[in-house]
Amino acid sequence: EKQAEESNSPECSEPGTMDLKFTSSRKYISISVPSKSQAMSPHIKSVDDVVVLGMNLSKFSKPMQFFICVSGVFMFYLIYGYLQELIFSVEGFKPFGWYLTLVQFGFYSIFGLIELQLIQDKRRRIPGKTYMIIAFLTVGTMGLSNTSLGYLNYPTQVIFKCCKLIPVMIGGVFIQGKRYNIVDVSAALCMSLGLIWFTLADSTVAPNFNLTGVILISLALCADAVIGNVQEKAMKLHNGSNSEMVLYSYSIGFVYILFGLTCSSGLSPAVTFCSKHPVQTYGYAFLFSLTGYFGISFVLALIKIFGALLAVTVTTGRKAMSIVLSFLFFAKPFTLQYVWSGLLVVLGIFLNVYSKNMDKIKLPSLLGLWKKSVEERKSRTLSQTV
Repeated sequence: EKQAEESNSPECSEPGTMDLKFTSSRKYISISVPSKSQAMSPHIKSVDDVVVLGMNLSKFSKPMQFFICVSGVFMFYLIYGYLQELIFSVEGFKPFGWYLTLVQFGFYSIFGLIELQLIQDKRRRIPGKTYMIIAFLTVGTMGLSNTSLGYLNYPTQVIFKCCKLIPVMIGGVFIQGKRYNIVDVSAALCMSLGLIWFTLADSTVAPNFNLTGVILISLALCADAVIGNVQEKAMKLHNGSNSEMVLYSYSIGFVYILFGLTCSSGLSPAVTFCSKHPVQTYGYAFLFSLTGYFGISFVLALIKIFGALLAVTVTTGRKAMSIVLSFLFFAKPFTLQYVWSGLLVVLGIFLNVYSKNMDKIKLPSLLGLWKKSVEERKSRTLSQTV
């Protein structure tokens, strides 16, 4: 009764006051967990299945997932590279690289929309601002890369795209003040020397070599070095699906390119040329976009499951194979300088991968080998004495 009277006292009835004598009072906290159909916070991740082209990769083991992703990347991107060079071999098509990118982005948007309708979860989880950045980078890396083929041989374009480490390191030093170890610096030097040597060989033997192509592919390389990490961060933070990433990034990129071509008056000549050669342009572009869409789906799955570093390593190996097939299927001048410069770039890629996995990959040093041989000699001498 005393406690009831005190609880009815004016002091406790005033709002914002608390009586500390009521230690026996209980307070209840209700926690409501949002259902799966509701929008989730960006910081809450649900364990969703990784589905690629209707195939649920989450049901397989990690080695099997890796094998499926790598097989998909190699198969579809090798066909993609062949069709890309085949389109630019059509006489008169080389000035229309940006229009090819526009058609490619249009097909990618349609494919992404179809795939998104086939899955149950159709929500857009990644913010629109992030997609605008990803779309801008995608336009840069693919548009500039396609346009550079009007000025460079296909192997030269591919060898440039293998060297993402160089702009990444330069940006890390000047923007973030990073410091790199001797292995990373050696990798960048090998790639730089390989690029210079390969470019010099191309300028010597290729009749259509143009420095404009080097500038274009270098800018594409800078955008390509950033986009992998941005995609990985967005997909892991917001748990976005592959089809969502493809649909929104390429549809926004389609609007960017369409606006640019309209303002620069480059749309009408391209449409006129392609209407005269529909099979060699739109037909090849459809197959080119289809294989590229399948390939990017496997690349995004590789990024989501294993990370951007392993994805870059796999795609680099695919590019090396594309260079070999380019020399086999398309007639072009060849010199052994291509081989030595390409091997320098491959050495730089190996050093880059080794630097990122130094704790897992331990190569024997010369000092370690010498100490081991001395110990073996000592043990042999001791056994003979005994």
